[in-house]
Amino acid sequence: MNLIDKALEYMNPSAALKRESDRYKLQTIRSFKNSGYDEGGASRKKNSMKGWNADSKSPQEDIDMNLPLLRKRSRSLIMNAPLAKSAIRKNVVNVVGSGLRPKPSIDFELLNLTSEQADQWKKRTETEFALWAESKHCDVTKVHDFYDMQQIAIISALSNGDACSLVEYDKPTSFLPYGLRLHMIESDRVCSPDATGNSVNLNAKATNGNRIYNGVEINDKGAVVAYYICTTYPSSRLSREKKWYRIKAFGDKTGMPNVLMIFETERADQYRGVPYLAPVIESLKQLTRYSEAELMAAVINGIFTVFIKTDSNPGEMTFGGIEEEGERFITSPDDYALGPGAINILNENESIEIADSKRPSQNFDAFVTSMAKYIGAALDIPVELLTLSFTSSYSAARASLLEAWKAFKMKRAWLVKDFCQPVYEMWLTEAIAVGRIKAPGFFLDPAIKKAWCNCEWNGPSAGMIDPVREINAAKARVDLCVSTREREAMELTGTDYKKNIAQLEKENKQVEKIQIRKESEVQNAE
Repeated sequence: MNLIDKALEYMNPSAALKRESDRYKLQTIRSFKNSGYDEGGASRKKNSMKGWNADSKSPQEDIDMNLPLLRKRSRSLIMNAPLAKSAIRKNVVNVVGSGLRPKPSIDFELLNLTSEQADQWKKRTETEFALWAESKHCDVTKVHDFYDMQQIAIISALSNGDACSLVEYDKPTSFLPYGLRLHMIESDRVCSPDATGNSVNLNAKATNGNRIYNGVEINDKGAVVAYYICTTYPSSRLSREKKWYRIKAFGDKTGMPNVLMIFETERADQYRGVPYLAPVIESLKQLTRYSEAELMAAVINGIFTVFIKTDSNPGEMTFGGIEEEGERFITSPDDYALGPGAINILNENESIEIADSKRPSQNFDAFVTSMAKYIGAALDIPVELLTLSFTSSYSAARASLLEAWKAFKMKRAWLVKDFCQPVYEMWLTEAIAVGRIKAPGFFLDPAIKKAWCNCEWNGPSAGMIDPVREINAAKARVDLCVSTREREAMELTGTDYKKNIAQLEKENKQVEKIQIRKESEVQNAE
C-alpha cells in the first residue's frame, strides 16, 4: 500500500475501499487478457493484428448472404480458368467417373436366407436396377440416365455449393415398368419467394409461421420442412413468368424424400452448401490474370516490328520504288501498330521508346507451380494431379495420390448418402411394391427393410503407378487376411471379383479346348 492509499484510508475509508476494489477488478481483467490465445491469434495489441477486424455470424449470414456472388464467380472461373476447371474435372473423374454402380450387400442371415439365395437375389436386383438406371426415361427431361445425373450432381454441388433433384412419379410404360423419375435442377432455383437471384432474404416467413432460409423452410426445432422451387432462374432475363412452388421435404406416409439436396456440410444449422472453389477464388483469379499477362508478353515479344526514323517527308517512297503487294508500310500516326513483319514509317523527328519489362519472366513456371501447390492444398488435390505433371519419385507420387483419394472417397461417401442410396431405396421400394422383386417382410419392419436395402456403391479405382509392386502388395494383404480378394479387385481395377471368377472360368475352358485341339493336331501329324 502506497502513501496515497494510506492517507485515503485514514481520511475516507469508503473511498479507499472502492479504490482497492477497482484495483482488484483491473488486475483480474489483465490476468484474462494476458493469457491463452490473447498472446497469439486473439491479440488486440500486436501491430500485425490491429487491422484485422474479423467477424462471424450465423451460417445463413456468413454463407447464404454471399452465395449468389460466390456462385457467379465460381462458374466464371470454371469456364475461364484452367486450374479451376482442372480441379472440378479431377473430382468428377475420380469420384464418379462413368458412374457409381450399386452392389447389393443384404444381411442374408437376418433375413433367413442362404448364401446362394442371397446371391440370386442380388443378381436379380442388379439386373432390374440397370433396367431403370440405364434408361433416359428415368429422367423427367429424358436427356440423361441415372449415371449421367450422378455427374451433373457432383459438378453442380462443387460449382454451386449444392445440387438439387426433385423426386417425381409418372405412369409405368411398356419399356420402363417403373414410375420413379428424377428431375435435376440448378440450385439457383431453390430460393425464397420473390428472390431476384442477386440477394438473399433471411427474414422470409411461410404462411404457417415457419422461417424460410434461402428457399429452405425450417420449423421451430430447426428441422427442414419444405423447399421452395422457382419455375425458372430468378436472375434470368427471359420472359417466362416466375412462380414458386412449395414441395414438402419428405412424404407424410412413406417418410421418403421428395427433394434430394446434395451438399457437404461445414457448420451446424447449415442448410445450403458452399462452392468448392470459395476459399481460392481470389487466388485463382489473380493467377489467371498473371498467366494471361505473361502470355500476352510472350506474344508481343514474338512480334518483329520495324520503326523507321526519317529526316525527310515520310510521304515519299522510302525505298525509291513501287510498294510490293503484301508489304505493310504504315505512315499515318493513327495506324501505327505492332504486328508480324509490320513496318511503321515515323514522321519527321519522331522516335519510339519502348519500356523493356523483361517479360516473359523466367520464373513463370516456378511461380505458377508454387501457387498451384497452395491452391491444391486448399482443395485437397496434390499439385501433381492438379497439373497432371508427375515428375517426382514413385514414393512421392503414390503418397500424393493416396492423399487425394482420401478426399475423393469422402466426396463419394456424401454423394452416395445424399443422392445414390436414397434413389436406390426409393426404386427398390417401388420394385417390391409392384412385385418385380420379392423381399418378404420389407414393409413390416424397418430393420428388415434396412437389411434388404443395404448396398455398396462402386466407382473408378485409384489406378496403379507401378502395377507389379501394387499387385504384390495386394497379394500379401490377402495372404495375411487383412483384406479380401473382392476388395482388392474393386480398389485396384474397379472390377467385381465374382464376375472376374465367372469370366475366367469360361476363358479357361476355352483355352483348354484350344490346347486339346493343338495336341490332337500334333499327334495326327506324327
